[in-house]
Amino acid sequence: MRLSAISLNQKFTLATIIGFFTSSLIFIGLFLAFYQSELSEERTRAARDVNLLLQSSLENAMLKRDLPGLKLIINRLGQQPNINRVMIVNLKGQVRFSSHEKYLNSQLNISSALAAPVVANSHFMQSDQGKEILRSMNPVKNKVQCKECHGSIDINPVNGILVVDYDASSIKQKVRNTTLILMGAGALIVIINLLGGWWFIRRYIIKPVNTLSDASYAMANGKWHTRVRSDGNDELSVLGVAFNRMAENLQNSVQDLKEEKSFLQALVDASPDGLRIIDNDFNMLLVNKAFVKQTGCANKNWIGEKCYAATQGRDSPCPDELMTCSLEEIKKTNKSFKVIRRHSCCHGKFLDVEIIAAPMTFVKQGKETTVLIESIRDLSQEVRFTHEQRLSELGHLAANVAHEIYNPLSSMKMAVKNMTAECSNCSQSKLMMHDSFAVIAQSMDRCIEMTDRLLRLSAAPGSSKELVDMHHALKDILGLVKWDAEQASVQIIEDFPESPPLRIFASESEIRMLILNLVQNAFHAMPSGGVLTIKGRNKNKFIYLYFSDNGVGMSKKQMDKIFMPFFSRRADSDHGTGLGLPIARSIVESYDGTLQADSVQGSGSCFTLIIPEASIERLKQ
Repeated sequence: MRLSAISLNQKFTLATIIGFFTSSLIFIGLFLAFYQSELSEERTRAARDVNLLLQSSLENAMLKRDLPGLKLIINRLGQQPNINRVMIVNLKGQVRFSSHEKYLNSQLNISSALAAPVVANSHFMQSDQGKEILRSMNPVKNKVQCKECHGSIDINPVNGILVVDYDASSIKQKVRNTTLILMGAGALIVIINLLGGWWFIRRYIIKPVNTLSDASYAMANGKWHTRVRSDGNDELSVLGVAFNRMAENLQNSVQDLKEEKSFLQALVDASPDGLRIIDNDFNMLLVNKAFVKQTGCANKNWIGEKCYAATQGRDSPCPDELMTCSLEEIKKTNKSFKVIRRHSCCHGKFLDVEIIAAPMTFVKQGKETTVLIESIRDLSQEVRFTHEQRLSELGHLAANVAHEIYNPLSSMKMAVKNMTAECSNCSQSKLMMHDSFAVIAQSMDRCIEMTDRLLRLSAAPGSSKELVDMHHALKDILGLVKWDAEQASVQIIEDFPESPPLRIFASESEIRMLILNLVQNAFHAMPSGGVLTIKGRNKNKFIYLYFSDNGVGMSKKQMDKIFMPFFSRRADSDHGTGLGLPIARSIVESYDGTLQADSVQGSGSCFTLIIPEASIERLKQ
């Protein structure tokens, strides 16, 4: 979060250190230059002062030939502070006068003075005692008054050399102190400037930049409402205003994207079929609620998971030799196709589905990208829809039967009843007519009973469960298929206990449809006739119904597919819809029951229906 601020601090610190060292180098250079300049100025000043002092004294003493006075002046001058000795040397370098007598008549090197006889010069050197001194050589110029002793000025422009040795340590100390004061003042100014610059940068640059950095970090973590204060009119304040405007635009854009995503999710969730979008790496980019429900993992977030993990329970893509991979097929043909497949759900269950796969192309990061979209229809739901549609059609048929047959039969029955009542005291011939009327009424009763059974079979499933007597429902269904059984030469044997009654909570119309499907399935398995035994039992709070036939039976391969929708292998060679057994299983499972099948090819089959019996607990569910 503080990376930019730390970087600025480091840069500022580094720049400060470099600037300080640069300034120090500049000050050192200035110190050396100032030091040399100060020394030169000191030498010049010393030579000038000595010349002015001695000019009048020496000239006066020399003109008067006052040698003792000249010696006195030299001795007193040599006793001045910071002066080691004073000498007058002739042009041959011989010391003629000295503030220290031990140097009289000694020889000095005055070549530097003679090289420029008109200009005084000074230089540092070591004294005989090893001390550093500043030797100033000042030419004593010849004048008109001195020509009697020294000749004309043109021939002898200089009478001698005045040599003054100064204590160099005091001069250097003075120069050093002056320079150190100058450097200290400069360093103080630099430090003040550094502190001021540090405060200014931290207050007006680092702090606003840190604020912008924190706000950017917050926005990067999804806090789109983050804003910064933008007081002032400087560049960073203007940047803050621009940042707030950008943040507001981003927040609005993100909100629009969330709404569009929510709309898209709601759109795909509205589909009753499972939907999912898969990229070229088998990753699921989008799924709807129906697909999540199909997987059986209601709390699982499948976004980003592999498609084969969700529907096949695999750790790697599905092998081509086992099944057709929708993604690979789309890559090859780039065309939509349809396939029926079995999906592996959570908790070890399986689901038969019909998949319609199609390519979908869109632009991503400026490039066209093709992904796979799958529409997955639960075939058990398809069976459910087909079953409901079938019930609806039967309901319309039953209504027509009721209007076209039931009502006229009722009217006819009333008329026959009235005629029978009038003939109750008639003659013998009329009594015979009375018996005929009774037979007619009895036949009408049977027709009305048949229409009642058909109406109960075709009634739409109610929203609430009712108490259903399984044996009674079976008898009604067997009454409807009695003619079919006779035509197919099928004998039906019932084996039900007298008590207790076999009752469950369910929709009676659905239970009747369930029994009808199982009975008709047995008829189809006995194309040459046979025996259908229907047995009912009550065991451990469950109702067991056994439908056993001695028909052709089924192979193991057929047994694996009999509950798959649209699979039909009827022994009577008729082409069925393949929905009878799937509808039966769907009805049983809706009441927490199971439908089991057992068959031996050539010996017949047995379908076992197991449903929880009616109880107070079942009624509350």
